[in-house]
Amino acid sequence: MIQAHDHTSLSIAASSTALDAERSDTAVEPPAQYRTHGTDPLSDVLRTVKLTGALFFLVDASFPWGVEVPHADAFSSIILPGAQHIVSYHIILKGSGWAGIPNVASTWFEAGDVLVLPHGDPYSMLSEPNQPPEFDVEATMDYFRDMAAGRLPFVSKEGGGGEPHSEFVCGFLGCDMQPFNPVLSTLPRLLRIKRSHDGREDFLSRLIDLTLAEARQPRVGGESIRLRLSELVFVEVMRQYLETLPAHETGWLSGLRDPAIGKVLVMLHEQPAYPWTLNELASRACMSRAALAARFTHVVGHAPMQYLTLWRMQIAARLLADSSMKVATVGHEIGYESEAAFSRAFKKSVGLSPAAWRSGAVGTSQSQDRRLAQPDRA
Repeated sequence: MIQAHDHTSLSIAASSTALDAERSDTAVEPPAQYRTHGTDPLSDVLRTVKLTGALFFLVDASFPWGVEVPHADAFSSIILPGAQHIVSYHIILKGSGWAGIPNVASTWFEAGDVLVLPHGDPYSMLSEPNQPPEFDVEATMDYFRDMAAGRLPFVSKEGGGGEPHSEFVCGFLGCDMQPFNPVLSTLPRLLRIKRSHDGREDFLSRLIDLTLAEARQPRVGGESIRLRLSELVFVEVMRQYLETLPAHETGWLSGLRDPAIGKVLVMLHEQPAYPWTLNELASRACMSRAALAARFTHVVGHAPMQYLTLWRMQIAARLLADSSMKVATVGHEIGYESEAAFSRAFKKSVGLSPAAWRSGAVGTSQSQDRRLAQPDRA
């Protein structure tokens, strides 16, 4: 199965030729829900990878405190059955501490920071580095089971009873990683975002305040409201991260800020079914073919036509999972003239035939629907 950040794929010229050979001879407009109307690829990606709120709670920790969290694969079935992938994030409201993941130096954090673990790594959060955790992996798993079952209050008190106190929101989101999630694939293993203190209106703080206020008021429908708010918090965190990226940084989010690469990304996301060629993209971006190919690959991590193929496959995967469209129709929606050409491209990128992907996706979706149908535990 192709990896989302695989640099060993075919050469730029070869991938362009292969895509041109398989694409439709006429442009096919994609479904409205998969178009950004030329303005916002980030929203396009987050919508198509099906960002879903899973679980969040508030920790009130007295010194000393500490917790170890296993790899997300170990608890995803507890907090969000059916999710392909779990992203963990922590919003620090008060105090400070240390966050660490295996083989990476520990990161100090303080009030106002947001920590994001986008790749599901095991991690620890401690009041002091290298101290024994109060909650080891087994205790954390028991805690997740109790919290997901509604047996615990929203505010969790932890620690040894001393000063100073720390408070932080722990949140977990489900999303798709396969076939292609360009946002998460280029993020570091542990991301620390310092919230803005430049006097501008802090939209993230307002979202957090709304989230905490809703969580403290047990009302009908509260779980749905809280989970939607947690999704909005994550989106705003990604926007703030984008605003603070250094000019030399590479990755998909950096590509959005690059005038030429950002323009190409908008075009590809606005009309993924259009029969794009490297020549036309370069012409519209006012660059040479070679310059566009080199810069796009350096910044985004994929050649332009390879990126288009991966994104088409992500749209197709979502259509296969969420609709009853025939396979041939799905192929036409993303620009393939024949079912055979689409099926070959899908299996090459994803490792499964469209029918096999649909069968697996429907099973996980039904599992998730059963969980969401449970009574509100607010």
